[in-house]
Amino acid sequence: MLQALADGDFSMLAQRFLDAGFAVTLPAPGMLQIKSADQLERSSVLLSVGVHGDETGPIEVLAQLLDALSRQPGQLAVDLMVCVGNLGAIKAARRYLDADLNRMFRIERGALVDAVEAARADQMIAATVHFFSAAGPERWHLDLHTAIRPSKYTTFAIVPELLANEAKAALTGWLGWAAIEAIIMNPTSAGTYSHFSAQHCACASSTVELGRVGVLGQNDLTLFASVTLALDGLLRGASLPENIPARAVPQVFSVTQQIIKHSDAFSMAFDGATPNFTALAPGAVIATDGDTVYRVGSAEELVVFPNPDVRVGLRAALMVARQAW
Repeated sequence: MLQALADGDFSMLAQRFLDAGFAVTLPAPGMLQIKSADQLERSSVLLSVGVHGDETGPIEVLAQLLDALSRQPGQLAVDLMVCVGNLGAIKAARRYLDADLNRMFRIERGALVDAVEAARADQMIAATVHFFSAAGPERWHLDLHTAIRPSKYTTFAIVPELLANEAKAALTGWLGWAAIEAIIMNPTSAGTYSHFSAQHCACASSTVELGRVGVLGQNDLTLFASVTLALDGLLRGASLPENIPARAVPQVFSVTQQIIKHSDAFSMAFDGATPNFTALAPGAVIATDGDTVYRVGSAEELVVFPNPDVRVGLRAALMVARQAW
């Protein structure tokens, strides 16, 4: 099942759910949609993995979950779409082929318009919009990733700030159930899949970072135990636990700055291996870009996703600050 999922081959899973009476479609390679044939209104859930080809842990988690669920198909309590993102990069064991797929979910792509990933994003957008076009009000999208660098918080999520309060509360509750340690409330899009589904499909969406990158088939799935349990509960229609332990309530951060690389003169004050959520003192230099100097404001800020090697025009880092509930 794992290799089939990594290859985007859903034939076995599709047949199991078809045999159980579900309506099943395969809108494009690496995409599967399963809907109840009884026309009852159910929650609609999109789970995506492999948007970055080297982030293999979530692929293994999802393969395990779907294999178990397909052997008890009557337990599926939601309409489900599964998307394995960058199939070519997964096969090549690379993060991407031409350009970062998770920056392609935008109207303006500039120099990236002819990238292999741009065409793949178009397929994903079309299938996603179609899936949610007839969905009820309860809509979820969890885009599962793993980080390429160490992090002060092993697991964390980026949540679009535009979510309605009810959806935001439900999503935050689920993230706590999944033992996600931190949440970044993001006010603007960097062209990510989860921000697209929130903005254009009214989903309770999140990019969820689950530890570090690993080799396909060699990930320690015990490290994903909490999120696996929460995902399984979501798909089977389980209610959130009434009492989530205090230690499982995520720390919330707000975005203070987006550091954009405007030219090849861009230089960061630290390298791309700097751990996520590294704290910088007030006034500290973050990066320079010609005559532009990015500095920390009047209070401490923490850096997330530092990457000075992104293409010109893309985000090179997020700066965040702790936020009270």
